[in-house]
Amino acid sequence: MKPRVCSKTGCTGAASATLTYVYADSTAVLGPLALRAEPGSYDLCKHHSAGLSAPRGWEVIRLPVGEMTEPVRSDDDLLALANAVREVGFSFDAPEEPRDPDRTGVIELARRRHLTVLADPDA
Repeated sequence: MKPRVCSKTGCTGAASATLTYVYADSTAVLGPLALRAEPGSYDLCKHHSAGLSAPRGWEVIRLPVGEMTEPVRSDDDLLALANAVREVGFSFDAPEEPRDPDRTGVIELARRRHLTVLADPDA
């Protein structure tokens, strides 16, 4: 099996970690080397994974990366990655108490980022 190399342009170092972006949550997840190269994920060497930075406003989740050169087939690694992404995706502020009707008669029940849940008082 041919070892994978770093995805950074011009780098020929051996890949030791896999980087995946979760665009919907503005999150970058850096974890153990995936079992195979997948579209949308990037293999990084030790040097580039240590110096990883994300755009302003993004969160970086760093999962423990072992000293192994070959990935070990385990469902635990995949579940840990999925749980880390899920934890970030499900974290949000608790909904506010229902507000008084505004001038249009619509009541705002909850707000999450740019989305608002409205109730029609006539229904």
